[in-house]
Amino acid sequence: MHVVVNAAQSVDGKLATCRREQLRISGPEDFDRVDRVRAAADAVLVGVGTVIADDPHLTLDEEDRRVNRLTAGRSGNPARVVLDSTGRTPTDARILDDAATTYLLVSAATTADRRAELEAAGAEVIVAGDDADIGADRVDLEDGFATLADRGIDRLMIEGGGEVIFSCFEARLVDELHVYVGSLVIGGRDAPTLADGDGFTDELPRLKLTDTERLDDGIVLSYEALDE
Repeated sequence: MHVVVNAAQSVDGKLATCRREQLRISGPEDFDRVDRVRAAADAVLVGVGTVIADDPHLTLDEEDRRVNRLTAGRSGNPARVVLDSTGRTPTDARILDDAATTYLLVSAATTADRRAELEAAGAEVIVAGDDADIGADRVDLEDGFATLADRGIDRLMIEGGGEVIFSCFEARLVDELHVYVGSLVIGGRDAPTLADGDGFTDELPRLKLTDTERLDDGIVLSYEALDE
């Protein structure tokens, strides 16, 4: 599976305010770029925190791109994936409608009753978290991504948030990173950043800058992850 991370941040590396309020960091040119990246993906992944805070739909904006996917024998929209360790996704979340298949990656801490509720709401629940080394309340990303690959997901786009992105880098699962840097400063020591989590102290993930593109009043930085 090829994993592409896409995010938009301020010049000081923040994804949102210290109150976790979303801001418009990029503009229409970058929105169109993100839609193109989504259209090329087999699935789009976010964390459950993003689902609870923003209730995203994660479908394509441009009808022509849906038509092109259907013409190529693919689903009109990419599948949607939620990283949700304990099954907190609301059963009325927009991501659970029938616009695309939705997979929930949960851990063994999600009860059978809760999994049944989520499946009744329209999700396909994948348990990937019973490894004792990881903990029963954490999703085993490597195992979960392998299961997604078995379901035909060859190209996965990750849209955040910062905890999810950190976890994917920590598991060494990222192949590409695209970051839109907007021309604003957000500040705040508690504001979410591109890669939150515990942070790295050694064996830092290394990247190679492959492209830059100016869009709106910002710049897109594209990287490939380097093998260690």
